[in-house]
Amino acid sequence: MEREGTEVIRILLVDDVDKIRESLRSILATSRQFEIVGEACDGEEAVAAVAQLKPSVVVMDINMPRLNGIDATAWIRRTYPDVVVVGVSAIATDHTCELMKAAGATTVIPKDAIEQLRHVILESVGQGSETIVPPRTAALPSSEQKGAIRFRPLLFGQNSPPNSL
Repeated sequence: MEREGTEVIRILLVDDVDKIRESLRSILATSRQFEIVGEACDGEEAVAAVAQLKPSVVVMDINMPRLNGIDATAWIRRTYPDVVVVGVSAIATDHTCELMKAAGATTVIPKDAIEQLRHVILESVGQGSETIVPPRTAALPSSEQKGAIRFRPLLFGQNSPPNSL
């Protein structure tokens, strides 16, 4: 725990671009209030990761291959209503932002304003402001971070989450 009465926020990062996930990870690593529990590169990996890792927050790109962030968010929020989803996008239109929010995202922020991510996550989970502290694992690649799981593309069976969308 970072502060008395404040739990560490478990975060899953979802983006199809490795460098974007790396940037998100480095931004969030500046706070001990956050623990990156895993990463996914598309919506199918995201729904599998949420089921396994039980994050409290998912940072979700909108435009991804296989299963987009809107459909993945809808499935996650239907199945795990306590999971907060924060949308991020480089090319979101007003329409896609509305769709993302209708799917259950608390907000959508542009990738060029990603430095607001810490604040947006804290507001979304109701923990107010934060104190920035030195990163715990910033020098480690994501697959070597303690407790982090990197999901590879998955094939879903007949009871797969995406088929229920």
